[in-house]
Amino acid sequence: MTPPSCDDLDAATAAFYRQVLQILDDAGVPFLVGGAYAFACCTGIERQTKDLDLFLRRSDYERAAQALQAAGHRPELTYPHWLAKVRAGGEFIDLIFNSGNGIALVDDDWFRHALDAPLLDRPVKVAPVEETIWSKAFIMERERYDGADVAHLLHARATDLDWQRLLLRFGAHWRVLLSHLVLFGFIYPDERRRVPAWVMRHLLDRLRAETEAPPPQDRVCEGTLLSRQQYLSDLEAQGYRDGRARPRGNMSEDEIAQWTRAIPEPSGSS
Repeated sequence: MTPPSCDDLDAATAAFYRQVLQILDDAGVPFLVGGAYAFACCTGIERQTKDLDLFLRRSDYERAAQALQAAGHRPELTYPHWLAKVRAGGEFIDLIFNSGNGIALVDDDWFRHALDAPLLDRPVKVAPVEETIWSKAFIMERERYDGADVAHLLHARATDLDWQRLLLRFGAHWRVLLSHLVLFGFIYPDERRRVPAWVMRHLLDRLRAETEAPPPQDRVCEGTLLSRQQYLSDLEAQGYRDGRARPRGNMSEDEIAQWTRAIPEPSGSS
């Protein structure tokens, strides 16, 4: 673990972060630090970030919100299926309990396999590398692609990953993991052996078996698990079913609609 220095934080932001961490600790709300801080801990790559990401179970959110309100904050449940925000002036903290596509639900295993690190001179738990890879692997928006983060996490931590657990996390979405592992071998040709050969054989055997089997006939587009915007035309104009929607996915129609309405207006085209 290589904890970042946090030297880029101004005093007011650092005080806000410390206060929220203390409030959650005092209320007995378990949380994990993720985002750029966890990425830096796992890779040694530091970068400026506009906020602090804290991961918690959805069942703990109401207790966290009550504690924050009692301390004078006004938490906002921005997306009930995904995250809430706590603001102080122009700064904010994200309280995250899922991924935007509804796949990476924060559950007990996030905490069971958490890492230890200091943040702002206090001990904290950091999101596991496996879950960080799992949640980042699906972010393939036009304006944001986390594939480089996945590659850097693999480069730094592939030799001590719990690969069996990572495979279980991806489950039926194993093709997404395979795509990142193939790209890893392209990005770092000399480091291909960091990924265990048995993992590649397992995934390629699944790919071979699936290629030789008859294709499904349920006309689903799972591209929406990768980008909430770029596959809308497949749903609206071509009649594909949304891979995020229950029972195949984990999101309700209302959650999908709210998430779609929040797509930023385009600033230009290219």
